[in-house]
Amino acid sequence: MQASNTAVPAPATQQQSRTPFSLVRCVAACLLALIVILGLAVLITWLVINPKKLVYTLENGSVQNFNLTNNHLNATFDFVLRAHNPNRRLSVYYDYIESTVKYEDQTIAFNTIDPFFQPHRNVSRVKSRLVALNLAISPPTSKDLMVETASREIQVDVRFKARTRVKVGIWKSNHRTLRIVCYSATFHLSWYKHFDKIPCETEL
Repeated sequence: MQASNTAVPAPATQQQSRTPFSLVRCVAACLLALIVILGLAVLITWLVINPKKLVYTLENGSVQNFNLTNNHLNATFDFVLRAHNPNRRLSVYYDYIESTVKYEDQTIAFNTIDPFFQPHRNVSRVKSRLVALNLAISPPTSKDLMVETASREIQVDVRFKARTRVKVGIWKSNHRTLRIVCYSATFHLSWYKHFDKIPCETEL
């Protein structure tokens, strides 16, 4: 009987069967190494910069031409916000700032403040004037405000909303919204009364 000459295919070698698995392991190892390197870079950068919290204080405030008649308010609010940047390498761009005065839940004055740049280890004082011109106030709020003015002072919240960027060296961050709230600031209707400084809180 004549032997068959049909070729039998050789079995795949062990090295060939492992090739796809080895490639996956190599890609996974590279990705893991990249994540570790990026994490270390972020950690080292943070340790070098050592960012500290910005500190804000409502340093001065006054109100003039205050008049509340028939649930309509006229008043001019002036105040100074002290902004302290204690960081050694971090500077701040304030590209847009709006300020409001709120009594209870109602905004009674609003204005915007000119943009400015604050370098590292710097104290900047930001002045603002907000005018309420024949502003309609809800009757309950008007009643509470009228009662409070009998003591020749009013207590309001002063709020700031800013679009900021951070600068470290030549790097600049994207815009972030910074909210600064100065709760329960007492404005005296008598000019001889001294304004008490108010520490402000920040919300990012």
